[in-house]
Amino acid sequence: MAIKSYKNQAQMLVKNYLLADPFAPYTSILGGILACKVVYDLTDLISSFYIKTYPSLTKIQRVDWNNRGISTTHAIFVSALSLYFVFWSDLFSDPHLTGLMVFRSSQLSTFGLGVSLGYFFSDLAMTLWQYPALGGIEYVIHHLLSGTAVAYSMFTGEAQLYTYMVLISEVTTPEIHLRWYLDTAGMKRSTAYLINGVVIFIGWLIARVLLFGYMFYHVYLHYDQVIEMHAFGFVLVFGVPSALGILNLMWFGKIIKGLAKTLEKRRSRTKELDSEN
Repeated sequence: MAIKSYKNQAQMLVKNYLLADPFAPYTSILGGILACKVVYDLTDLISSFYIKTYPSLTKIQRVDWNNRGISTTHAIFVSALSLYFVFWSDLFSDPHLTGLMVFRSSQLSTFGLGVSLGYFFSDLAMTLWQYPALGGIEYVIHHLLSGTAVAYSMFTGEAQLYTYMVLISEVTTPEIHLRWYLDTAGMKRSTAYLINGVVIFIGWLIARVLLFGYMFYHVYLHYDQVIEMHAFGFVLVFGVPSALGILNLMWFGKIIKGLAKTLEKRRSRTKELDSEN
Protein backbone atom coordinates (compact mmCIF):
# COMPACT_ATOMS: atom_id res chain seq x y z
CA MET A 1 0.00 0.00 0.00
CA ALA A 2 2.85 2.36 0.88
CA ILE A 3 4.57 1.68 -2.48
CA LYS A 4 1.31 2.28 -4.35
CA SER A 5 0.79 5.53 -2.46
CA TYR A 6 4.28 6.79 -3.35
CA LYS A 7 3.70 5.77 -6.98
CA ASN A 8 0.44 7.74 -7.12
CA GLN A 9 2.11 10.77 -5.55
CA ALA A 10 4.96 10.57 -8.09
CA GLN A 11 2.49 10.37 -10.97
CA MET A 12 0.59 13.39 -9.64
CA LEU A 13 3.87 15.33 -9.30
CA VAL A 14 4.83 14.59 -12.91
CA LYS A 15 1.36 15.33 -14.30
CA ASN A 16 0.48 18.43 -12.27
CA TYR A 17 3.88 20.08 -12.01
CA LEU A 18 6.74 18.72 -14.14
CA LEU A 19 4.67 18.35 -17.33
CA ALA A 20 2.04 20.99 -16.60
CA ASP A 21 1.96 23.74 -19.24
CA PRO A 22 3.58 26.48 -17.09
CA PHE A 23 6.42 24.20 -15.96
CA ALA A 24 7.01 21.95 -19.00
CA PRO A 25 9.50 24.29 -20.75
CA TYR A 26 11.67 24.63 -17.66
CA THR A 27 11.58 20.97 -16.67
CA SER A 28 12.40 19.93 -20.24
CA ILE A 29 15.41 22.28 -20.32
CA LEU A 30 16.62 20.94 -16.98
CA GLY A 31 16.01 17.40 -18.21
CA GLY A 32 18.08 18.09 -21.33
CA ILE A 33 20.98 19.42 -19.25
CA LEU A 34 20.87 16.47 -16.85
CA ALA A 35 20.67 14.04 -19.79
CA CYS A 36 23.84 15.59 -21.23
CA LYS A 37 25.67 14.92 -17.95
CA VAL A 38 24.44 11.32 -17.82
CA VAL A 39 25.41 10.62 -21.45
CA TYR A 40 28.85 12.21 -20.93
CA ASP A 41 29.57 9.94 -17.95
CA LEU A 42 28.19 6.84 -19.69
CA THR A 43 30.28 7.54 -22.80
CA ASP A 44 33.38 7.84 -20.62
CA LEU A 45 32.57 4.63 -18.73
CA ILE A 46 31.69 2.51 -21.79
CA SER A 47 34.66 3.80 -23.81
CA SER A 48 37.06 2.96 -20.97
CA PHE A 49 35.98 -0.68 -21.10
CA TYR A 50 35.36 -1.31 -24.80
CA ILE A 51 37.51 1.15 -26.82
CA LYS A 52 41.16 0.07 -26.79
CA THR A 53 42.54 3.42 -27.93
CA TYR A 54 40.50 5.48 -25.44
CA PRO A 55 42.89 5.24 -22.45
CA SER A 56 45.78 6.45 -24.63
CA LEU A 57 43.99 9.64 -25.66
CA THR A 58 44.98 12.98 -24.19
CA LYS A 59 42.71 14.65 -21.63
CA ILE A 60 41.25 17.09 -24.14
CA GLN A 61 40.72 14.28 -26.67
CA ARG A 62 38.75 12.31 -24.07
CA VAL A 63 36.66 15.40 -23.30
CA ASP A 64 36.00 15.84 -27.02
CA TRP A 65 35.22 12.11 -27.38
CA ASN A 66 32.65 12.17 -24.58
CA ASN A 67 31.20 15.49 -25.69
CA ARG A 68 30.60 14.04 -29.14
CA GLY A 69 28.70 11.22 -27.44
CA ILE A 70 26.32 13.85 -26.04
CA SER A 71 25.98 15.55 -29.42
CA THR A 72 25.30 12.24 -31.19
CA THR A 73 22.61 11.25 -28.68
CA HIS A 74 20.91 14.63 -28.98
CA ALA A 75 21.08 14.47 -32.78
CA ILE A 76 19.36 11.07 -32.88
CA PHE A 77 16.65 12.24 -30.48
CA VAL A 78 15.88 15.61 -32.05
CA SER A 79 16.16 14.53 -35.70
CA ALA A 80 13.74 11.64 -35.10
CA LEU A 81 11.31 13.99 -33.35
CA SER A 82 11.72 16.60 -36.10
CA LEU A 83 11.04 14.10 -38.88
CA TYR A 84 7.90 13.01 -37.03
CA PHE A 85 6.50 16.53 -36.65
CA VAL A 86 7.42 17.69 -40.17
CA PHE A 87 6.40 14.63 -42.21
CA TRP A 88 4.08 12.42 -40.15
CA SER A 89 2.26 14.42 -37.48
CA ASP A 90 -0.99 16.23 -38.29
CA LEU A 91 -0.16 19.03 -35.86
CA PHE A 92 1.10 21.41 -38.55
CA SER A 93 -0.61 19.98 -41.63
CA ASP A 94 -4.21 19.27 -40.63
CA PRO A 95 -6.38 22.09 -42.07
CA HIS A 96 -9.19 21.17 -39.70
CA LEU A 97 -7.20 22.13 -36.60
CA THR A 98 -7.99 25.56 -35.21
CA GLY A 99 -5.49 28.39 -35.41
CA LEU A 100 -2.82 29.35 -37.90
CA MET A 101 -0.09 26.83 -38.62
CA VAL A 102 2.64 29.17 -37.36
CA PHE A 103 1.00 29.37 -33.91
CA ARG A 104 0.39 25.65 -33.40
CA SER A 105 2.21 23.67 -30.73
CA SER A 106 1.67 20.72 -28.46
CA GLN A 107 2.99 19.54 -25.13
CA LEU A 108 5.29 17.08 -26.91
CA SER A 109 6.60 19.62 -29.43
CA THR A 110 7.35 22.11 -26.65
CA PHE A 111 8.96 19.44 -24.49
CA GLY A 112 11.19 18.32 -27.37
CA LEU A 113 12.40 21.86 -28.01
CA GLY A 114 13.15 22.27 -24.30
CA VAL A 115 15.33 19.15 -24.25
CA SER A 116 17.13 20.42 -27.34
CA LEU A 117 17.64 23.84 -25.74
CA GLY A 118 19.13 22.14 -22.68
CA TYR A 119 21.61 20.43 -24.99
CA PHE A 120 22.55 23.69 -26.76
CA PHE A 121 23.16 25.34 -23.37
CA SER A 122 25.37 22.45 -22.23
CA ASP A 123 27.33 22.12 -25.46
CA LEU A 124 27.88 25.88 -25.73
CA ALA A 125 29.15 25.98 -22.15
CA MET A 126 31.52 23.08 -22.87
CA THR A 127 32.75 24.72 -26.08
CA LEU A 128 33.44 28.03 -24.34
CA TRP A 129 35.10 26.26 -21.38
CA GLN A 130 37.54 24.44 -23.66
CA TYR A 131 37.67 27.12 -26.39
CA PRO A 132 38.90 26.70 -29.06
CA ALA A 133 39.76 22.99 -28.62
CA LEU A 134 36.17 21.77 -29.15
CA GLY A 135 35.24 24.23 -31.89
CA GLY A 136 35.97 27.68 -33.23
CA ILE A 137 33.87 30.80 -33.49
CA GLU A 138 31.62 29.26 -36.15
CA TYR A 139 30.39 26.67 -33.63
CA VAL A 140 29.72 29.37 -31.05
CA ILE A 141 27.71 31.37 -33.60
CA HIS A 142 25.84 28.23 -34.67
CA HIS A 143 24.83 27.38 -31.08
CA LEU A 144 23.88 30.96 -30.21
CA LEU A 145 21.64 31.26 -33.27
CA SER A 146 20.12 27.81 -32.80
CA GLY A 147 19.58 28.29 -29.07
CA THR A 148 17.91 31.68 -29.58
CA ALA A 149 15.54 30.34 -32.25
CA VAL A 150 14.67 27.20 -30.25
CA ALA A 151 14.09 29.19 -27.04
CA TYR A 152 11.81 31.72 -28.75
CA SER A 153 9.80 29.00 -30.49
CA MET A 154 9.46 26.98 -27.30
CA PHE A 155 8.35 29.83 -25.00
CA THR A 156 6.03 31.56 -27.49
CA GLY A 157 4.74 28.56 -29.45
CA GLU A 158 5.46 30.39 -32.72
CA ALA A 159 7.00 28.82 -35.84
CA GLN A 160 7.63 25.45 -34.22
CA LEU A 161 7.24 23.77 -37.61
CA TYR A 162 10.10 25.80 -39.08
CA THR A 163 12.21 25.20 -35.99
CA TYR A 164 11.79 21.46 -36.41
CA MET A 165 12.52 21.74 -40.14
CA VAL A 166 15.90 23.29 -39.32
CA LEU A 167 16.55 20.74 -36.56
CA ILE A 168 16.21 17.91 -39.10
CA SER A 169 19.72 18.94 -40.18
CA GLU A 170 20.97 17.29 -36.96
CA VAL A 171 20.56 13.97 -38.79
CA THR A 172 24.06 14.54 -40.24
CA THR A 173 25.72 14.98 -36.83
CA PRO A 174 26.26 11.27 -35.98
CA GLU A 175 28.09 10.73 -39.30
CA ILE A 176 30.30 13.77 -38.68
CA HIS A 177 31.23 12.46 -35.24
CA LEU A 178 31.77 8.94 -36.55
CA ARG A 179 34.30 10.36 -39.00
CA TRP A 180 36.17 11.97 -36.09
CA TYR A 181 36.00 8.75 -34.06
CA LEU A 182 37.43 6.72 -36.96
CA ASP A 183 40.21 9.25 -37.46
CA THR A 184 41.07 9.33 -33.74
CA ALA A 185 41.06 5.52 -33.59
CA GLY A 186 43.59 5.36 -36.46
CA MET A 187 41.13 4.11 -39.09
CA LYS A 188 41.46 6.98 -41.55
CA ARG A 189 42.53 4.61 -44.34
CA SER A 190 39.70 2.14 -43.75
CA THR A 191 36.81 1.48 -46.11
CA ALA A 192 34.43 2.51 -43.31
CA TYR A 193 36.03 5.98 -43.31
CA LEU A 194 35.49 6.33 -47.07
CA ILE A 195 31.87 5.11 -46.92
CA ASN A 196 31.19 7.46 -44.03
CA GLY A 197 32.53 10.36 -46.10
CA VAL A 198 30.15 9.55 -48.96
CA VAL A 199 27.22 9.28 -46.52
CA ILE A 200 28.13 12.67 -45.02
CA PHE A 201 28.19 14.24 -48.49
CA ILE A 202 24.75 12.88 -49.42
CA GLY A 203 23.20 13.57 -46.02
CA TRP A 204 24.57 17.10 -45.87
CA LEU A 205 23.34 17.89 -49.38
CA ILE A 206 19.81 16.73 -48.52
CA ALA A 207 19.41 17.82 -44.88
CA ARG A 208 21.49 21.00 -44.76
CA VAL A 209 21.26 22.38 -48.29
CA LEU A 210 18.15 21.19 -50.14
CA LEU A 211 15.94 21.03 -47.04
CA PHE A 212 16.76 24.64 -46.18
CA GLY A 213 15.65 25.62 -49.69
CA TYR A 214 12.40 23.71 -49.14
CA MET A 215 11.88 25.50 -45.82
CA PHE A 216 12.12 28.92 -47.47
CA TYR A 217 9.73 27.74 -50.20
CA HIS A 218 7.28 26.65 -47.47
CA VAL A 219 7.60 30.07 -45.83
CA TYR A 220 6.87 31.69 -49.20
CA LEU A 221 3.72 29.57 -49.66
CA HIS A 222 2.50 30.45 -46.15
CA TYR A 223 3.74 34.02 -46.01
CA ASP A 224 0.24 35.26 -45.17
CA GLN A 225 0.55 33.36 -41.87
CA VAL A 226 4.20 34.14 -41.24
CA ILE A 227 3.49 37.87 -41.47
CA GLU A 228 1.08 37.48 -38.53
CA MET A 229 3.93 36.54 -36.18
CA HIS A 230 5.54 38.97 -33.77
CA ALA A 231 8.32 41.07 -35.29
CA PHE A 232 11.14 39.23 -33.48
CA GLY A 233 9.78 35.83 -34.52
CA PHE A 234 9.39 37.05 -38.10
CA VAL A 235 13.05 38.12 -38.14
CA LEU A 236 14.14 34.77 -36.67
CA VAL A 237 12.25 32.78 -39.32
CA PHE A 238 14.26 34.49 -42.06
CA GLY A 239 17.47 35.43 -40.26
CA VAL A 240 18.48 32.26 -38.41
CA PRO A 241 17.99 29.78 -41.30
CA SER A 242 19.79 32.21 -43.63
CA ALA A 243 22.80 32.47 -41.32
CA LEU A 244 22.85 28.73 -40.65
CA GLY A 245 22.46 28.09 -44.38
CA ILE A 246 25.59 30.14 -45.08
CA LEU A 247 27.51 28.17 -42.44
CA ASN A 248 26.20 24.92 -43.93
CA LEU A 249 27.40 25.92 -47.40
CA MET A 250 30.84 26.81 -46.00
CA TRP A 251 31.10 23.45 -44.24
CA PHE A 252 29.74 21.68 -47.34
CA GLY A 253 32.62 23.11 -49.34
CA LYS A 254 35.05 21.63 -46.80
CA ILE A 255 33.25 18.28 -46.97
CA ILE A 256 33.58 18.20 -50.77
CA LYS A 257 37.30 19.01 -50.55
CA GLY A 258 37.84 16.38 -47.84
CA LEU A 259 35.97 13.70 -49.77
CA ALA A 260 37.86 14.52 -52.98
CA LYS A 261 41.16 14.35 -51.10
CA THR A 262 40.26 10.97 -49.58
CA LEU A 263 39.24 9.54 -52.96
CA GLU A 264 42.43 10.84 -54.57
CA LYS A 265 44.62 9.25 -51.88
CA ARG A 266 42.75 5.97 -52.21
CA ARG A 267 43.15 6.08 -56.00
CA SER A 268 46.89 6.74 -55.62
CA ARG A 269 47.32 3.81 -53.21
CA THR A 270 45.45 1.54 -55.63
CA LYS A 271 47.75 2.57 -58.49
CA GLU A 272 50.83 1.92 -56.30
CA LEU A 273 49.59 -1.56 -55.41
CA ASP A 274 48.83 -2.33 -59.07
CA SER A 275 52.31 -1.21 -60.16
CA GLU A 276 53.94 -3.37 -57.46
CA ASN A 277 52.01 -6.42 -58.68
